[in-house]
Amino acid sequence: MRFEVSTADVIVIGAGHAGIEAALSSARLGMKTICFTTTLDFVGNMPCNPAIGGTGKGQLVRELDALGGEMGKAADASCIQYRMLNKGKGPAVYSLRAQADRVRYTVHMKKILENTDNLTLKQAEAIEILVENGEVQGVVTQGGGIYRAKAVIMCCGTFLRGKTFVGDTIRESGPDGVFAANALTESLKNLGLPLRRFKTGTPARIDKKTIDFSRLEVQRGDTDIVPFSFFTDHELYNEAVCYVTYTNENTHQIIRDSLERSPLYGGDIEGTGPRYCPSIEDKVVRFAEKPRHQLFLEPCGLDTNEIYLGGLSTSLPEDVQIKMVHSIVGLENAEIVRPGYAIEYDCLDPTCLTSSLMIKGVRGLFAAGQLCSTSGYEEAAAQGLIAGINAARLVKGEPEFTLQRADGYIGTLIDDIVTKGTNEPYRMMTSRSEYRLYHRQDNADFRLMRKGYEAGLISLERLEQMENEYKAVDEHIEVLKKTHISPEKANPVLENLNSTLVSSGVSLYDLLKRPEVKYEDIAQFTEALSQRKLIEQVEISVKYEGYLKRQEKELETRKKWDDYALPDDIDYMSIELLRIEARQKLSAIRPKSLGQAGRISGVSPADISALILYLGREKR
Repeated sequence: MRFEVSTADVIVIGAGHAGIEAALSSARLGMKTICFTTTLDFVGNMPCNPAIGGTGKGQLVRELDALGGEMGKAADASCIQYRMLNKGKGPAVYSLRAQADRVRYTVHMKKILENTDNLTLKQAEAIEILVENGEVQGVVTQGGGIYRAKAVIMCCGTFLRGKTFVGDTIRESGPDGVFAANALTESLKNLGLPLRRFKTGTPARIDKKTIDFSRLEVQRGDTDIVPFSFFTDHELYNEAVCYVTYTNENTHQIIRDSLERSPLYGGDIEGTGPRYCPSIEDKVVRFAEKPRHQLFLEPCGLDTNEIYLGGLSTSLPEDVQIKMVHSIVGLENAEIVRPGYAIEYDCLDPTCLTSSLMIKGVRGLFAAGQLCSTSGYEEAAAQGLIAGINAARLVKGEPEFTLQRADGYIGTLIDDIVTKGTNEPYRMMTSRSEYRLYHRQDNADFRLMRKGYEAGLISLERLEQMENEYKAVDEHIEVLKKTHISPEKANPVLENLNSTLVSSGVSLYDLLKRPEVKYEDIAQFTEALSQRKLIEQVEISVKYEGYLKRQEKELETRKKWDDYALPDDIDYMSIELLRIEARQKLSAIRPKSLGQAGRISGVSPADISALILYLGREKR
C-alpha cells in the first residue's frame, strides 16, 4: 500500500560521494532536502581504495573545494598519509593523493549531513521516480512511502541491479555486501532512459599481522604536507606508512592456469570494465611480456588491521586469490580478510544529460556519479555538487549553473561525458585537459572560488581573502621586476647553482625565470614572502609566464565559442547543409553552444562551418 509521507524541495537518492555533495549543496542553498540511503552505516563509504585524490583526481577535489564542496575538508579531517604525485614532472600535473581512514571519513560525512540545516538523512530504498507531464514529482520508497519534491537527484553508485563476482560465487549485491537496488532500474526503463551495464572491481584486503613488512619497499608521505582544502588551517600529519611489492612469474602462472574459472573470461560478466584500472587477470593477459606488476599495501585506517592490496583487483575464486597472494614477496603467509570481487551494475548513457546534469526530457530529474558512467569517488563528488546546485536553482527559478572546459577539470569532466559520451567507466586524468598548465591544483581557488561565491556556497569574506592573496602575488612579482642586484651579489648564488654568471646588473625576476633558480635562492635580496602558497604562485607565474599567456589566449578563444549559444528549438534534421551523421548527432545531444557542438563525435569542422552559415542566414 502506498501512502503520502512528506514534501521536500529536493530529494537525493544515495549517500555516497555524489549524493553527499548533491544533498549538502542543495541544503546549503536553502532547499528542504531529503537524502535517501539504503543503509545509514555506509554514508560516504569507500568500498574500493581507501584514498582521496590521485592524478587528475586531486585537481577535481581542489576545484570542488573552491566551489564550496565538502570532500576536501573531509579528506583533511580523516586522511593519514599525504603525497603529492608527479613532483618530477612539473606543476601542470602535480596531483595530491592521500590515504584515508575509512571509518573516520564516514563518521565525518555522516555527522556533517546530520547537522546541516534543511537536510534530512533517511534510510530507505527509492524504487520509483514519479513523473507527470515530463516533470518530476518525487519518489516512492520500498515501504510504499511517497515523498514529493520539485527536483530529484539520482546518485545510485554501483547499486542498480548490482551483482558481485568471486569466481563462481555470484550474488545480487552492492559494494561491501550491502544489498543491491533492483527496482529503480525498471522505473528508469519506463521513463525511456538509455541504460547500459558497466563493471568495476576491488582487490582483497589482508591482515596486517600476517605481512612480512621487512621484505617490502617503504613508501612514506611528504614531509611538507599540502592540504586538500583551501579552508584547512589545522596541522596535518602523516600517521601511516604504505608499502610496495610486486607480482612475479609464479603469480602470473597461477592466474593463467585459472583463467577458465574467471567470470571475466568465462562470460559471466557482461559489463564493460575500466580501461585504466584493469583487473590483475586482465593485466597478465594484455601485458604478457611484463615480468611483474607493482602492488601497493595501503592501510584502511588507524584502528584496523585491514590492508588494501592496490593493483591486485580481481574476480577470481577465493582459493586462487589465496595462492596469488602467497606467491608475492612479503605476503607468503598473509591472510585474506576480505576477498577481492568484481561488481556489475546498471548506469546511464550520459549523453542523455544536459551540462547541468539534468535528464533531457524530464524536467527536475538529475543524475550524478557512477550512474553517469564515470568511475571514482572524486568524479562522483564533482558531479554531485553541480547537480545539487542546479536542482536548487531549478526550484528557485534561477538560471542553471554550468562549468565550461575553459573553467577546469570539472567542466572538462562534464563536457566529456554529456557531449562525447563514453563506452567504458570514465576516469579523469590530467591528459584530458587541454589547458592543464593553467588548470593546476594549486590555483583552483583563483579559478573557481568566485564562481562558488556566485553559486551561493562561498562567503564574501573568504572570496576577498583569496583575492587579496593573489593580489599580493602580483604585487610581489612587480617588486621582483624592479629589484636589480649587481653581479657581485648575483654570481655567488648562480655559481652555487651551476648557472651561467652575469656580467651586469640583473633583476630578481629574470633570475627567477631560470629553471635552476628557486625563490629561496633570491629571497635574501628582497622583503621575502613567507607563505608557502604565495611563494609557489610567484615561482609558477614567473617561470611559466610565456606558456601561461599562450594558454590564456587559447582559453579566451575557447570561451568565445562556448559562449556562442545555440537556439533550444533548432531543427537540425532540416539543415540540408549538414551531413546526415551530423544532423543525427546534433539532434540527439542538442548542444548548448557552438563550442560544445564542435566537440561531438561525428560532427566535423565542415559541419560547424555549415552550421554557422545556417545561423547567419536565420538571423537575416
